[in-house]
Parts: sequence; structure tokens; C-alpha cells
Amino acid sequence: MENRAFTAAGFLEGEVLLFDKPLHWSSFQLVNKVKWLLKSQLGLKKIKVGHAGTLDPLATGLLIVCTGKMTKSIDTFQAETKIYSGTIKLGATTPSYDLETEVDAVFPTAHITDEFLSAAAKSFEGTILQKPPIYSAIKKDGKRLYEHARAGETVEIAARPVQIFEFKVNRRSETELDFWLTCSKGTYVRSLAHDLGMALQSGAHLTALRREGSGAFLVKEAYTVESFEAALTT
Repeated sequence: MENRAFTAAGFLEGEVLLFDKPLHWSSFQLVNKVKWLLKSQLGLKKIKVGHAGTLDPLATGLLIVCTGKMTKSIDTFQAETKIYSGTIKLGATTPSYDLETEVDAVFPTAHITDEFLSAAAKSFEGTILQKPPIYSAIKKDGKRLYEHARAGETVEIAARPVQIFEFKVNRRSETELDFWLTCSKGTYVRSLAHDLGMALQSGAHLTALRREGSGAFLVKEAYTVESFEAALTT
């Protein structure tokens, strides 16, 4: 991210800030950190701050944060095409489809050839119907899905149409693969990992995820929390 001269008036008028969200931070925590920095470093008593597209705590990468009047553009930024990289573990499933929960079943992987894997990944490209993970924040019957899951309740989850523009395997071993994904708003990469495992007649779950880009914005242009704090004080 290029050096910029920030002002309190500028943040109130509206800024679009790109952040590389740290691992284990929620998107809400990052927004709160930014708001606290603006108030403590620039003396702003009240300012609107929001983000355009939630990243799970176990994911890293690009989070678009808007301040002031630019918060009105959040819906526009959220609708943009997303780019992700990540790692999928083959041969095992978890209830959350990622590392939030423990492995609940294991499966063979010796039958998965490079050709089988490539064809399976390719089969997801286009418009597909995808079920969100039960461990997600979508509401069902007045409660978040993860609340139903933690209570041991079984709920029916409706499939939603999403677009997968590119789903490419960059590296694989017998039990692991790295991927590159370009997809529409609303795509659950955890669900894609789980569904890929099913297509491979095995099991799979997501073990790492990084948002590389959203629309015209790229994570390589983003601030870290530390570099943004330094930019405010210089």
C-alpha cells in the first residue's frame, strides 16, 4: 500500500481501506480495531466504519474496510468477484468443513489420480447449487446455523446458486492440494472443499484460505494492522 497523508476530515468524508486480515481475527474485530485507531490517533469521537465481505477467523487476506460516507458503497464492493487461494485436506471430513471442528470420518485417497482430481474440480465451474455449511452465520428459524449445530439440532439447509469462474489445482500430494479459485459473492469455499471430496468418492475439508482479491482490489496492495497504525502516526 502506497504511503498516504490521512486526515480526520478525509475519513469522515469517506475512505476505502484495504487490509490483510490476520489469522484468528474476525472481520468484526478488524473493523473495531480500525475504529479504535481512528478515534485514539485522530481524535474522532464518532465515525462509521464497516467491511465489505466477511472472512472467517481461520482465513486471511483481503478485507475491504470503508469509513464515513463510503460505507454506502459496501454493497457494491460485496457484489464483486472474489479470488482465493488455499489448501484442502483429502481423505477426511469435519462437521464445519474446515479446522474449526475435529475430523469425524476418514476415507481412502489412493484412487484419486491427477486426471480424476482435475476433472472433478472442473465439474464445479459454472453456475452451481451450493449448500452453506451448518457451521455458518446464516439464520434459520431465528437462530444462526452454527447455533443449531452446536446444540446438536438437525436443520434443512436450502441450496443457493453461486458462480465458480475458475477452480484450479496448483499442487497436490496423496492427501493434500493447493488451489486457486475465482468465484461470485456468496460462495462458501468450505462447502466447495467438502463437495469436492464427495465428487472424489472420498472426503475433504478446508485447512487454509486466503482472499487474494475482490473486484479490482488485491491483497498485495493492503495494509497490515501494524502498517496502518504506523501510517496514521507519521
